[in-house]
Amino acid sequence: MSIKTRAAVAFGLNEPVRIMELDLADPGPGQVMLRMLASGLCHSDLHAINGTLTQRFPFIPGHEGVGVIVALGEGVTGFAVGDHVIPYLIPECGRCAFCHSGRTNMCLEYRARRNSPRTPFSLNGEPVAYFMELGTFAEETVVWADCLVRVPAAAPPAHTCCIACGVTTGLGSALIRARVTPGASVAVLGAGGVGLSTIAGARLAGAGRIIAIDTNSSRESVARKSGATDFVSPADVDDLVEHVVAMTGLGVDFAFECVGRADLARQALEMTNPAWGMAMCVGIVPEGELISTIARNLYAGRTWTGSLMGGAKRADVARFVEMYLAGDYSLDHIVSHRLMLEEINEGIAMMLSGESVRSVIVYETQVPPS
Repeated sequence: MSIKTRAAVAFGLNEPVRIMELDLADPGPGQVMLRMLASGLCHSDLHAINGTLTQRFPFIPGHEGVGVIVALGEGVTGFAVGDHVIPYLIPECGRCAFCHSGRTNMCLEYRARRNSPRTPFSLNGEPVAYFMELGTFAEETVVWADCLVRVPAAAPPAHTCCIACGVTTGLGSALIRARVTPGASVAVLGAGGVGLSTIAGARLAGAGRIIAIDTNSSRESVARKSGATDFVSPADVDDLVEHVVAMTGLGVDFAFECVGRADLARQALEMTNPAWGMAMCVGIVPEGELISTIARNLYAGRTWTGSLMGGAKRADVARFVEMYLAGDYSLDHIVSHRLMLEEINEGIAMMLSGESVRSVIVYETQVPPS
């Protein structure tokens, strides 16, 4: 059996996505079918469309979503039809060495699903891939139960969906991977959805000074709302690294590169304290591209590391949802535009131009003016 569903489909590199009616197969063993409620537009979707990430075409983008379970596959336990859930990017198979290590959120199934040929979607009998085996820019999708995070039905979908990726990546990078310390100085390069959430995470950790860095000066107000104490535009200073070091004396304790550029990753490292500074690569640098620095930048004790979804596992995502509902952080200034599925190309354009902070596709509701 299969159903008909509408989805945004990318047919080629840098082409506008098209809204198509597709066939969607029933969930198999260990899977569930979701009716999507909302899905955020994330730069990772754009990276798959423009080739920064290797991706087979045609495919359905979308991985930052929240939905309701409408059907269960064989063997699925712990979930029920009607549950509101986040399908999280990082599964927990519970079988691989990563899952058993207790040291990482990595799972071998994440690699298997990254660009998998498996798909329940088809168009005129031909398979249509779906990003990370999630494809949240479809009105219905089929995902694995081992990636689901149950959320309260009262949680607002247009905000909760952002916790599925951007918010979790940012909060987790500061709170889980870096473990920002109270009173620490922090620099965040890039004030998009992930960067703003990293700023929020640093604030929640009790950082004493948080420097937001972005070429888009309009991001200053939202950065300060997230918790930034300072804002720097690289266009306004002669040398960004020297400027940040001068602001802090010896360099920041923690620096987060949230854009995905190799040159910024090196700048993040060089603006940290040379003895104990930590620089973290959070943004997605194009596949195959190298990041480098001179050896002496590491000799005294700096740490240069990376972040996969902020090191967060499903329990952490659930905790971040609870923190949001408790008012520990706000997403009112993050979700700047609510769109219908037919407006997804406009959302992509606003993401490219920097006009939007986070655009969210909202399903089955009347979308209020942005």
